[in-house]
Amino acid sequence: HVQLVESGGGSVQTGGSLNVSCALSTDSVCMAWFRQVPGKEREGVAVIDRNGRSTYGDSVAGRFTISKDNTKNTLYLQMNSLKPEDTAMYYCAAGFARNGYCSFLQSNYNYWGQGTQVTVS
Repeated sequence: HVQLVESGGGSVQTGGSLNVSCALSTDSVCMAWFRQVPGKEREGVAVIDRNGRSTYGDSVAGRFTISKDNTKNTLYLQMNSLKPEDTAMYYCAAGFARNGYCSFLQSNYNYWGQGTQVTVS
């Protein structure tokens, strides 16, 4: 039974930092963070492949960093310079690559966590 469990969300002031984690019961080629605000579509935040190559959404590039500790089977998202528009439910996801590339295409991700709320005010 595959499980992804997020933790570390919470409330922070504008300009602050937060680190969210995702404990993994499985390893996948692509690991990613997505976020969703009620009434809006879920968007890709950051993705990392097994070689450590990462891609970021335009709205978070330069502020967020995705990383993975293979010894602990844990995925991280370090969020700096947070803005109110970063407020969302953050989900980790595990999936597969297409043409050797990990994208934000959500149909490529077959396992999802339950989400952790991040609120920036």
